[in-house]
Amino acid sequence: MSATLRKIAMSGLVALLVTLPLSAVAGDSLQRIIDFRTLKVGMSGNQPPMTMANREGGLMGFDVDLAQALAAAMNVELEIKQMPFGDLITALEKDEIDMVLSNLSITPERTELVSFVGPYMMSGKSILTTSDSMGALTSTDEFNRKGLKILALKNSTHTSFVKQVAPEATLIEVESYDEGVSLLIEGKAELMVADMTQCILAVMRFPDAGLITLDEPLTVEPIGIAVSREDKQFYNLVDNYLRSYEKTGVLNQLRNKWFEESAWIAAMP
Repeated sequence: MSATLRKIAMSGLVALLVTLPLSAVAGDSLQRIIDFRTLKVGMSGNQPPMTMANREGGLMGFDVDLAQALAAAMNVELEIKQMPFGDLITALEKDEIDMVLSNLSITPERTELVSFVGPYMMSGKSILTTSDSMGALTSTDEFNRKGLKILALKNSTHTSFVKQVAPEATLIEVESYDEGVSLLIEGKAELMVADMTQCILAVMRFPDAGLITLDEPLTVEPIGIAVSREDKQFYNLVDNYLRSYEKTGVLNQLRNKWFEESAWIAAMP
């Protein structure tokens, strides 16, 4: 276990002092965790630096470390259920997973379906392009023209954003950010709307591809953990852990590791 994860595990012990204990009086999600001693977390596995594959075929990232910390604090095993981003909330509604921890923006539409713990970080939409003119845009009005092909992650807030600000453009929905970056580099679209962190990472990973991103995000969005609306005890448990991690500096450690440092890029395929 790395030094960072050891600190996270220790902070989990601190969190246990301020949370509800795991007891037999629990909702469905919490009861499953108690009965099977396993926390099932859904994530896409293709949203670096939040969740992504490493060279060994496993997953790493900010959300992976946070999921490990939560499981350690609950004293249960962690089981990551990797699936397409667009299927995550449906899987939660079907009780196939206990939470969604996958760079999920908190929106009114999603809050009709699930409860959000957090936010545990802030993000924002930006664009990735190979066009100097697009890389210098100052308004989303420049998106809205016929013939412009825009990539966005399927079933994400990015697709909704494109539909709203650029109804005249052609929206191409992709299953992963990697697929979108590949299509962009191949010249099959003019730009991709994605989280600013994704855009910056793509520029870093492919320095010879001519990729460009904006200096400032187009929007600012809160990112949270989705849990079932029907299990208030489980919500309270996770909320207490998250508050404890913020107060004890664990979340700052993860932000520094995945957003300020770059050593982890070498572990990517």
